[in-house]
Amino acid sequence: MDLSIIIVSWNVKNLLQKCLESIYRETKNISFEIFVIDNASTDGSAEMVRNNFPQVKLIVNKKNEGFAKGNNQGIKESHGDFILILNPDTEILDGAIEKTLDFIKSKKDAGIVGCQILNADKTIQPSVRRFPSFWPIFLIFLKLPKLFSNLSTVSRYLATDFNYQSMAEVEQVMGAFILIKRELFEKVGLFDEKFFIWFEEVDLCKRAQKNGYKVYFAPLGKIIHYGGQSFAQQKVIKKQWLFFRSAWYYFIKNGF
Repeated sequence: MDLSIIIVSWNVKNLLQKCLESIYRETKNISFEIFVIDNASTDGSAEMVRNNFPQVKLIVNKKNEGFAKGNNQGIKESHGDFILILNPDTEILDGAIEKTLDFIKSKKDAGIVGCQILNADKTIQPSVRRFPSFWPIFLIFLKLPKLFSNLSTVSRYLATDFNYQSMAEVEQVMGAFILIKRELFEKVGLFDEKFFIWFEEVDLCKRAQKNGYKVYFAPLGKIIHYGGQSFAQQKVIKKQWLFFRSAWYYFIKNGF
């Protein structure tokens, strides 16, 4: 098995269906399996997968277990030499999965690879950042970048100077699409389940680099990411609290 695709989903039935359709439409020349981990959706997502995609391996949780634990559930059951963590609110374009898989196979030092991510209107969606330090995260938590767009410490963290047209070694890539060598998980461990949402992929990239693996951005294939549709359903106060809790845990674990 070349690839295992893991999709953790919560209440985005229509987007999940579109995502699955695009995988089968755009991925033809590799052997792959798909796991959908449904985090207690109430919109009929699990029924849609059972009825429309019987070949997909469906895991239905009784409660929302979060992004990290959900992905780990799929990884533990998977068989692929490579593992693609994919958001349910994405659409595969232009053979992106096969092209990114070919790239990671060609790079012996690569542990994680991200691809070109687009907004719904096909403009570039920033998906590369540098590792966080305390001040930019604190300023983002306070929403100050919305008032002051030229905060240098925030710009550096967000890698606003990054060229999205070129392949490059980077510090971290967005969790909407991250292709990972199975051997990396065997060496550094799975996602840290103390992260419910946010920073779990940052932590994985950090552990990968500490163990000698490189993280790459490779704009060979493209996907559309409709952007946080599951989490948009949460209340603002809860989102702020989860962001703060995950950021604080990341800093306690990796340093400020």
